[in-house]
Amino acid sequence: MSLKLQADSLSREVVGDIIRMLKLAWTWTRFMNRRSVTSSLTDSLLRLDTLSGLPCRSGTHKSLLSCSAVSFAKDWSIPRGKTVCRRWLTMATGGKDQGTQKRTNRLCNEKSPYLLQHAHNPVDWFPWGQEAFDKAKSEDKPIFLSVGYSTCHWCHVMERESFEDADIGKLLGENFVCIKVDREERPDVDKVYMTFVQATSGGGGWPMSVWLTPDLRPFLGGTYFPPKDSMYRPGFKTVLLRITEQWKNNREALVSKGEHILEALRKGTAIAASEGETPPHCPDVMERCFQQLASTYEEEYGGFRESPKFPTPVNLRFLFSYWAQQKTSTQGAQALQMALHTLKMMALGGIHDHVAQGFHRYSTDSIWHVPHFEKMLYDQGQLAVAYITAYQISGDVFFADVARDILCYVSRDLSDKSGGFYSAEDADSYPTAESTEKKEGAFCVWTHDEIKSLLSQPVTEATVPATQADIFMHHYGVEEQGNVQSEQDPHGELKGQNVLIVRYSVELTAAKFGLSVDRAKEILREGRQRLAEVRRQRPRPHLDSKMLSSWNGLMISGFAQVGAVLGEQMFVERAKRAAQFLKEHMWDPVDRKLLRACYRGEEMEVEQIASPIPGFLDDYAFVVAGLLDLYEASLEPEWLEWAEVLQERQDQLYWDKVDSGYFSSDPNDQCVLLSLKEDQDGAEPSANSESALNLLKLSHYTGRAEWAEQAKQILAAFSIRLIKVPIALPEMVRALMAHYHTLRQVVICGQPDSEDTISLLACVNTHFIPNKVLLLADGNTESFLYRRLPVLSTMEPLQGRATAYVCKNFTCSLPVTSPTDLRRVLLDSHSP
Repeated sequence: MSLKLQADSLSREVVGDIIRMLKLAWTWTRFMNRRSVTSSLTDSLLRLDTLSGLPCRSGTHKSLLSCSAVSFAKDWSIPRGKTVCRRWLTMATGGKDQGTQKRTNRLCNEKSPYLLQHAHNPVDWFPWGQEAFDKAKSEDKPIFLSVGYSTCHWCHVMERESFEDADIGKLLGENFVCIKVDREERPDVDKVYMTFVQATSGGGGWPMSVWLTPDLRPFLGGTYFPPKDSMYRPGFKTVLLRITEQWKNNREALVSKGEHILEALRKGTAIAASEGETPPHCPDVMERCFQQLASTYEEEYGGFRESPKFPTPVNLRFLFSYWAQQKTSTQGAQALQMALHTLKMMALGGIHDHVAQGFHRYSTDSIWHVPHFEKMLYDQGQLAVAYITAYQISGDVFFADVARDILCYVSRDLSDKSGGFYSAEDADSYPTAESTEKKEGAFCVWTHDEIKSLLSQPVTEATVPATQADIFMHHYGVEEQGNVQSEQDPHGELKGQNVLIVRYSVELTAAKFGLSVDRAKEILREGRQRLAEVRRQRPRPHLDSKMLSSWNGLMISGFAQVGAVLGEQMFVERAKRAAQFLKEHMWDPVDRKLLRACYRGEEMEVEQIASPIPGFLDDYAFVVAGLLDLYEASLEPEWLEWAEVLQERQDQLYWDKVDSGYFSSDPNDQCVLLSLKEDQDGAEPSANSESALNLLKLSHYTGRAEWAEQAKQILAAFSIRLIKVPIALPEMVRALMAHYHTLRQVVICGQPDSEDTISLLACVNTHFIPNKVLLLADGNTESFLYRRLPVLSTMEPLQGRATAYVCKNFTCSLPVTSPTDLRRVLLDSHSP
């Protein structure tokens, strides 16, 4: 959650407290004699002053939302640099053995790929834990906390520049207790200190660098620090020296400043429902969310900002649901066009890997061309759902093909033999086996001459002299001097290289060379296959083989929904394997708790650390959501039964019995200073948004009305946010819509393998019906569903044929037995 999105939830009193603390910090930082530190704090003061009614730097009266947007854009526009990531074995380096380092630190005993990347630094790193905390207290030293993740480009840069420097390592060891945290393992730790960094500097990102007292109170924070001083900012060594001096001579002021800011953040981040409060009026919130998205929409290439551009599946899913409620209105048509055009442009762009499938993290430009090349599992899972939804609505097989393409990539490159899914692939890799320095995108880009040589076969059917390369390069925008603009390549890593982007339709490409469309498709397909063969010989990027419960849950949803819509059972089976993996390796049946992560061992076996990290709220929420999708795809009640167990445990661990909503992490953990409730749907949906939808669905699957009431309480707790800035919570707006319109139960009575049952199920799955649950009543009265919903026993097949009942609160329309009649009932907005 960035500061700009916290703005509207901060009271003026809280903002005033933070302003006073920042002014103290500004006074203190003058000892640094560095413009950038003082300037950053000054900018933060100006942004916060704006919320109190004072003008922005620009002299205009804007909200904090507008003021901090500049800082946010700068955070994401940091130019890419070169990266060398030394690792302890070939597998972790992406195919390049740098040799075992002589020095090791205690991180060598960890399993996290990110922590292992730092296991040979000349820094006395500790993992997050009591040993480090006790050392800081016994030696009376401040803590230096460094947070990142294994595919983070600028984390690699700071490691190379600072953490591999022996002098800096010595300075850190003598004056600080150094803790390294993988943000994907410990999102609770990351969130608390990122909230502090954003509030005190106006921006955030990774690597995150925070200095704490021995009792874990932050007093100074930032992100990436260069190793040496420059005109505009101090180097990392200078910062360390100044903090050491202040810790010795001005500790009381440091500690007091940090404590006051932390207390202000406790007040400012509180989310609560007042007694008797109800959810906000859905039509108003839904309309405001649409208008806010429409105002940021970029019409030519789609997406919701100029650059950089992120996929934001949560926005697209909201637009689809909005359209479903507004099909006949101008706004509904506009919402659908926005979502479909964005998905189309992304799939044609360079953010989509045309050779090896899947999507990169984001585009550095406005046309989806030059990406940041890392690939994240959570993007693949959510985008698979977005693309298959686009297919359901439009009937355009283009979108179905992209959904298959994503699942092909994940099955091939992010799948463990145990059934779990790996977390990510890095952006950086060695250009050749002989290279000693990694470059961003090296695995994915092509020179003109490479393609010309690889695809040299003449195409005799063409009406002009042409090779396969000529046709391929025309279609994918390949240029002799490379097609990457210099502003997208500030360090020259992509000079002379091409990022494939579809420049013409297949029809236009075929017409240019006098070919049939089918022949043009064949040539392009063969070209992609040939390039894929060559790419497989290149050194691969680093693979983060950590397996997270939450992201596996998102991917289960992707496989289950695509499999159900397309009727392709292999995708459903893959989702079932992943769910079984979670049950076997990530579920502690004794303590009845999910675990956060497990790891791939050197022998390709699944490993766990000595003290496994318990699951967080998003682990439960995303896994429950995945299991509900898997039930609808497989109609096997065991997944519903486990979803119920997980939801019960989630309620016990994270539900706020006083103010409603779920805490993101264990509120009883004394080492986590803020009990936060995530209030932004970003790269992933917030766990409260997902939980609101889960609770509504589970209440209909289990007959437990208290879960529908809990969903209502979540929506009430976040009502201020939903009313003022619903664009921050588009997934929760979808939950509000489901609550307002009431879910429909679609009950199919029949045997799962019979042709008539399959036909009715296919009718349900091929249509986009956002506010519904699907149930199979197979007559087995001992099964989970019949035990939870006795009313199912009253629903029977008519005249021996599979029969569909469409109901609201089990008040049902007339039963139907044909797919045509079922389609009519499903698409009738006035049916129960």
